[in-house]
Amino acid sequence: LVRIASTAVACAMLGGTFEEVRNAVSHAFIDGGALRTYRHAPNTGSRKSWAAGDASSRGVNLALKALSGEMGYPSALSAKFWGFEDVKMRGAKLTIPQEFGSYVMENVLFKISFPAEFHAQTAVECALKLHDEVKDRLDSIERIVITTQESGHRIINKVGPLANPADRDHCIQYMVAVPLIFGRLTADDYEDSVANDPRIDALREKMVVEVDDRYTKEYLESDKRSIANAVQIFYKDGSQSQKVEVEYPIGHRRRRDEGIPVLVAKFERNIARKLSPKKCAKIKEVCANQASLESMPFNEFSDLFAL
Repeated sequence: LVRIASTAVACAMLGGTFEEVRNAVSHAFIDGGALRTYRHAPNTGSRKSWAAGDASSRGVNLALKALSGEMGYPSALSAKFWGFEDVKMRGAKLTIPQEFGSYVMENVLFKISFPAEFHAQTAVECALKLHDEVKDRLDSIERIVITTQESGHRIINKVGPLANPADRDHCIQYMVAVPLIFGRLTADDYEDSVANDPRIDALREKMVVEVDDRYTKEYLESDKRSIANAVQIFYKDGSQSQKVEVEYPIGHRRRRDEGIPVLVAKFERNIARKLSPKKCAKIKEVCANQASLESMPFNEFSDLFAL
């Protein structure tokens, strides 16, 4: 869908006519889709953050082809046997669930606080809230119940050995265990040096992942798009912790007032790691004024980030 949308928007932005946009989009549907093979055992690997950039660049490529006169394919969707609907949708007709617009931009999810797969972001928040209670009682834990959405259960519920950092950052149990033990979750926490701590797998073995139907329902509702998780600890003496629930991650639209200052701080921290103080000051100055930023030629803006 990112490739299809990028194709249409890029072609229109580059001056394409209705016919040229239509031709370009037909190619985007014909191109098919990417596989998640590299995210899951036994093929979990280091490839990540390719999908969106690849889809967007492909969209621009197809737009330029259409603008140069490449023909389109009128029944790319509906052609019997070979069309998108028969091949990819088992014969179902393509439908549009909501009006075209800028919904994606207003509802973009910023990954701010944790380098964690999005379905687990709120689970990490829950675990951090429980850290002080459990950090000195790890041996007293009988079981840990993680309540999640159907998507979280399907995509990141992993048991057994984890092969590498890419396997670990797509395992909700691992992403809960680390903050319970250490009170943090950073990129370094996926490396072997941390993963070899036996307490992590010991906690993972005590975890049960359950699906909440409300979480699943509200995850799919366009006016909510919650990504809820809850974590509760049960101890060997029969006591239990509070069931800590977080429905929206800090990068969600519903937490913008809280999230934007953290996002800005993350941006400033990361440009300072690579760029000179002078360049950082200029970038912050430009970004602080929306009107001047929007009127600035893009090549001048991108040049500010050159090393």
